Amino acid sequence: MAKKDKQYVCQSCGAVYPRWQGKCDACGEWNTIEEELIGGGGFSNFNPKKSKGNQIDFVPLSGAREHLSRLSTGIRELDRVCGGGLVSGSVILVGGDPGIGKSTLLLQACAKISEQEEQPEVYYISGEEAIDQVRLRAKRLLLEQAPVKLASSTEIKDIIATLEKSKAAVVIIDSIQTMYLDEVESTPGSVAQVRACSYELIKLAKRKGFTLFLVGHVTKQGAIAGPRVLEHMVDTVLYFEGERGHHFRILRAVKNRYGATDEIGVFEMQDQGLVEVENPSALFLAERQGNISGSCVFAGIEGSRPLLVEIQALVSPTGYASPKRAVVGWDSNRLSMLLAVLEARCGMNLSSQDVYLNIAGGLRISEPAADLAVAMAVISSLTNKPLPADMVVFGEIGLSGEIRAVSQPGLRLKEACKLGFASAITPPTHSKEKKSKVDMNIHEIGNVQRLINWFN
Repeated sequence: MAKKDKQYVCQSCGAVYPRWQGKCDACGEWNTIEEELIGGGGFSNFNPKKSKGNQIDFVPLSGAREHLSRLSTGIRELDRVCGGGLVSGSVILVGGDPGIGKSTLLLQACAKISEQEEQPEVYYISGEEAIDQVRLRAKRLLLEQAPVKLASSTEIKDIIATLEKSKAAVVIIDSIQTMYLDEVESTPGSVAQVRACSYELIKLAKRKGFTLFLVGHVTKQGAIAGPRVLEHMVDTVLYFEGERGHHFRILRAVKNRYGATDEIGVFEMQDQGLVEVENPSALFLAERQGNISGSCVFAGIEGSRPLLVEIQALVSPTGYASPKRAVVGWDSNRLSMLLAVLEARCGMNLSSQDVYLNIAGGLRISEPAADLAVAMAVISSLTNKPLPADMVVFGEIGLSGEIRAVSQPGLRLKEACKLGFASAITPPTHSKEKKSKVDMNIHEIGNVQRLINWFN
């Protein structure tokens, strides 16, 4: 009987320890380290003299290239994020908060794919919900007549045996944390189970050539639960973002071997499911009110798509010794740095003011090009003087107060001009050819000290 060794694995990040401890040093979580068994001694039994492998063949970089065929999902926003469609044999990991709409989106995609003229076989395997529960959702979405093959199972061996005999084009596993492989002696959802089940499913998808969707749970920090190696095993990682209080949903690609990363798809949650938003800039600015202090329109880039969004700031005197900084949709550390630059370079008194910052519509912005728009919104609220309603702003601010150029300024200005904006505040740039194509009044500013002139 082979001896089974023990190891202690963090169920949040996958870090391995030789003994149990209360706190994980890798992710900082408490009480997430659990005991797992590793059977047969692992790699200690491997002997390179007894185990002879086959010689591999090397080929040059140049050569015949096969055409990369893609299967359209029928949802343009999903196709955009995936790089133009689904690639045969690719594995896509979809993560997001509970109730954000992951299962709804994938069920809608299943229905549209199965109704195409070629009639590809689509399999939806749920491990979290019973068949009747999935049918209720399909009825609410008016998809009950779609020829989707539905099943409820958590046993990986049964799923693999079924898919081996099928001609599946797309397979959806909802979710990977509920799958179970009996050779692994740990509970479903543990690091060992997630890693082993994902490996078996990915190996089958690569061999059979079907597109595999894996739905993953997320931790409190917003990362996909389970081992980090899971994100390295798959070809594409998609995050479904959105606030519960907003009806907008953002599908963001953070990894894509067959397309661009940081691409986004915008959806609107309605009674009959998720609806594509063709012009997200107009939607995010639909409820904007002009001539309000503390409001500024930022022209950003998400992937290859220009996106205009309203940045709101509120500055008010604090009643405590240390002022409060509250941020929704942006990096709080970057806001603190920006406020320090305004105090040191512009002589503004913000140490006795509470500052609240909000990205309207529930969108999360990560690019530093939003620095200038945030600074303009803060100054506007502090001075109680609104910016022109037809003005957009973008630019990065350095610690010395300089305003740095950002990527693709021409694309940002074209989107703003298309929506009726007449002026823009931008960093200085040498590529004047891009800006000459738009009919806008462009003001180039090289230092934050000149921002004050707009409010005098």
